[in-house]
Amino acid sequence: MTPQIEIIKELSRNRSVFHAMLAGTPRDEFVWKPAADKWSLIEVLSHLVDEERGDFRARVSHSLQSLNEPLPPIDPVGWVRSRKYLDQNFDQKLEELMEERRRSIKWLNQLESPVWENFIEHPALGKMTAKGFLANWLAHDQIHIRQIVKIKRAYLSFVSDEDLSYAGNCAQT
Repeated sequence: MTPQIEIIKELSRNRSVFHAMLAGTPRDEFVWKPAADKWSLIEVLSHLVDEERGDFRARVSHSLQSLNEPLPPIDPVGWVRSRKYLDQNFDQKLEELMEERRRSIKWLNQLESPVWENFIEHPALGKMTAKGFLANWLAHDQIHIRQIVKIKRAYLSFVSDEDLSYAGNCAQT
């Protein structure tokens, strides 16, 4: 079994992870921010949808085709405001993420003999292979799973007004 197959399996499992972590989240919680310069859960979720569609799936595809064309530009940080993430419908965004990830996994599993070493020149990072984009896709999931957990813990601290240190030091985990 190749590392790519394992990564695709993990991306598929993360679909359920995101759903379990976010389904049923009340509005007060999904719009809450730990600080003015931090993201809320609706912003994280909207970001995940846009990244699924316009970044990772598109870039893996682009690199597998070894196109000599430049990568289409993306603006993940700018999208937060320009696409009005805070105004999005949380339940609809969660369903969009579930559908987009389903499409991604279906597409990845239907690839016939992909050449994972195909590469493109990334404007900031240089040579990036399809395999590298795939691995970074999973790493991106992991970053945002951790971010969601941190936001939820901070929200619990905020609403409970309790000292959560008995639970353990989250900085060490």
